[in-house]
Amino acid sequence: MANGSFEPPVEGPLNHYAYIHRLLHWLIAVLVLYSLTSGMTLGSLGFEGSVETFGRAATDTIYTLHKTSGVLILGLMVLRLVSRLTNGKPPYAVPLPTFHRLASGLVHTLLYVLLLTMPILGWLATASGDFPVQFFAWNLPRLIGVDEALSETLFLWHGRVGVLILLLATLHIAAALYHWLIRKDGVMARMSLFRH
Repeated sequence: MANGSFEPPVEGPLNHYAYIHRLLHWLIAVLVLYSLTSGMTLGSLGFEGSVETFGRAATDTIYTLHKTSGVLILGLMVLRLVSRLTNGKPPYAVPLPTFHRLASGLVHTLLYVLLLTMPILGWLATASGDFPVQFFAWNLPRLIGVDEALSETLFLWHGRVGVLILLLATLHIAAALYHWLIRKDGVMARMSLFRH
């Protein structure tokens, strides 16, 4: 960028993340969308309210899928962290202003930390509340003893982290749309699934 004008992006084979990293990004995005939607629905209605609204069988399924998505997010985030450390970060097609670069780094770092933290909190909150930690049809190890007071505290923080993730994800999406539709600087292409 010179004198406030944008340079056209210079596309090249190194201007996007490794394909596995991009695939993990979009898989995690879908799982996070479901987790936040189902978690906030269950949290606002409570178990009894969910049963009244959806019926017992559907409520049990929503809970099971919510827990399953959390375990998947945790596993995929570990893989994504390994991918990020192994494959590195591609250069920008157009250099970003310092503020954009620093803000992007901060938001991405926080999302990594929170997306690893949230499922761990959910796992421990579920186990300490004497509920099954489910992954599809399997019950996973509890990893912690039953403690109802601790469970309530962990569920509280699980919900708070979920709200933070929602806020950061909204900011992340808004920034992506800004780069795609306004700056048109090739940032979105870095995470596109359609570039090999």
